Amino acid sequence: MKIGIISDTHDNPENINKAKIVFDEQRVAYLVHLGDYVAPFILRMFDGMTLHGIFGNNDGDRVRLLGVAKDIGAIIHGDFYNFEDDGVSFACYHGTEQSITSALVKSGSYDVVLCGHTHEAVEEQIGKTLFVNPGTAHGFGKRASVVVFDTETRKVEFIDLN
Repeated sequence: MKIGIISDTHDNPENINKAKIVFDEQRVAYLVHLGDYVAPFILRMFDGMTLHGIFGNNDGDRVRLLGVAKDIGAIIHGDFYNFEDDGVSFACYHGTEQSITSALVKSGSYDVVLCGHTHEAVEEQIGKTLFVNPGTAHGFGKRASVVVFDTETRKVEFIDLN
């Protein structure tokens, strides 16, 4: 099964549309958004897609974000979300506090730790845990990227949106 992973969209509708095309072409089962949607209206762009998300440090209007999520059938799980799919355990955290990110990775409790925040695309095996940061879907004048994760092969595919 393929999972779409996106983070740090920061109110960029153009790149969200590009990401949606990628996720559709890749036939992802659902999306995980690692936070920093920013304005609630941007979340509405994911209507029609199955989305599980968490909050980022720039998601100030959490009440309205939760309202939009409810309207479109998405779920924002708060600041942390863990789940298992196809026998792969995941932890999702925005990455605001490096010490928390590091503790999640070093704990060995998860097969995959997903974080955003730094806007840097990273795939790193640390002990038994794979650490993945999809980078920023916004781009901010540099590489804009998302990830497709295959739970069967445990392969990470970075896809540029530029």
